[in-house]
Amino acid sequence: MADYNASKPLDAQQLQERRREALTKIDNAEFGWFHVRACLVAGVGFFTDAYDLFAINLVTPMLGIIYFNGGALPSDLDLGIKVAASVGTFMGQIGFGYLADRLGRKRMYGIELMIIIVATLGQALSGNGYTLSLPAALIIWRVIVGVGIGGDYPLSAVITSEFATTNRRGAMMAAVFAMQGFGYLTTGIVAIILLAAFKDSIVANPQNLDYVWRILIGFGCLPALVAVYFRLTIPETPRFVLDVENNLNKAERDVATVLKENRNHLQSDEDNAVVVTDPSVAKGSFSDFCAYFSKWQNFKVLFGTSMAWFALDVAFYGIGLNNSFILSSINFSNVKGDAYQSIWNAAVGQIIIVLLGAVPGYWVTVFTIERLGRIKIQIIGFVMSCVLFCVLGFAYNQIKNYSVALFVFLFAATQFFQNFGPNSTTFIIPGEVFPTRYRSTGHGIAAGSGKLGAIIAQVGFSALKDRGGPNAFIPQLLQIFALFMFVGLLVTFLIPETKGKTLEELSNEDAYVDQSQSNSSRQNALDEK
Repeated sequence: MADYNASKPLDAQQLQERRREALTKIDNAEFGWFHVRACLVAGVGFFTDAYDLFAINLVTPMLGIIYFNGGALPSDLDLGIKVAASVGTFMGQIGFGYLADRLGRKRMYGIELMIIIVATLGQALSGNGYTLSLPAALIIWRVIVGVGIGGDYPLSAVITSEFATTNRRGAMMAAVFAMQGFGYLTTGIVAIILLAAFKDSIVANPQNLDYVWRILIGFGCLPALVAVYFRLTIPETPRFVLDVENNLNKAERDVATVLKENRNHLQSDEDNAVVVTDPSVAKGSFSDFCAYFSKWQNFKVLFGTSMAWFALDVAFYGIGLNNSFILSSINFSNVKGDAYQSIWNAAVGQIIIVLLGAVPGYWVTVFTIERLGRIKIQIIGFVMSCVLFCVLGFAYNQIKNYSVALFVFLFAATQFFQNFGPNSTTFIIPGEVFPTRYRSTGHGIAAGSGKLGAIIAQVGFSALKDRGGPNAFIPQLLQIFALFMFVGLLVTFLIPETKGKTLEELSNEDAYVDQSQSNSSRQNALDEK
């Protein structure tokens, strides 16, 4: 990096040259330990998120056995407990997305994990009271844990993308998100271990499942406790320092620190006499936000990423949080009169589905995304998911009666193509396509749209699944999920391919600035007349 004299004023060309040089160093850096560390720190959060979200899939059947005479949780309570985290997640995605652009990525990172830790412990220690029942307490705590989980989406996505090199950005972000698969898998494994440990006492008295669900939920604190220190100490991203704080000196120092370069030629940390800024850098504001997204070329990207995520999550959470119902409907998990075996089979079924579908799907994305590109993978995933949901929905009884194993395989295949497809790319693309000052906000809006889809899926699934009898409407729900996969496919064509492009190329910032300058010039000409 060239040596600059901070005491001498710099012209616009010199400022732009310094900015380009700093960004080029980040984009073309050698993949090193710092990038691995960033992926691990962000990835542990997503492991925790998935564990906390999907553990409830196994907990609700236990709550029904322990606390309700019929052995099943009433449908309204089952819905409330499952949808609560999605409601909180929606709030966290929007709120933390905005705050990370306003206050900085570093300042907010780690706070969301603290919220998750407190709320997870709160769930595990909840009990029945005179004024507050156990289900009500769980609903409140799950809204709070959802806020923390929601904050993790825009923060981890944006921090990873802004530190990543251009040619590995997609793989790094996919690897972070792929930790969800391991979190989902771990819920089943921990449940199996706990069930085996408490088998005799559960068989003697099913009420002893109370130990199992509390430990299962509480275990979600451990990975979050490991990661919270590293999140609090991660540096601010150089792009935020450049484009929002508008401090060239600090950005150059941060880049040198991250890449372990010699900093002797740079302004020292203590020398604050001159802060070099670029007056051409646009400031984030409500009016600027409206001006930027009022352009169709920018709005269509926000709409496309948001709608694709919405369509995906209708199906992804519709089946993801209701695996136990679907497995029960094909007589895979439900063993009448045997609480232990029913929960055991539900946990085993979840492990099988995750191992066959979710985990491979995530990691195939990691290893192919820089070759195939984001859009091609998203299209493949939506098309195959649509086809598989149609097959399962329209031939539900035929497949179930012919072979339960075949049904489970096809069901797992839907999760494979959701994860080797839109479940990964809808997370990755919004972290790449917006300018720095709105990158976290844009990601939060897209992710929040997804959670609206998850909420609708949960409410719809709960209201419709028993029409015509217990679990009788599940085939029609799978057909509805196929329709949403088709909608997701259509809106994908509004989204640009991001493979191999810098974040600055993707932001449409130059076009916006040029257009703004052109409009300003025309207005000045009119004023002169």
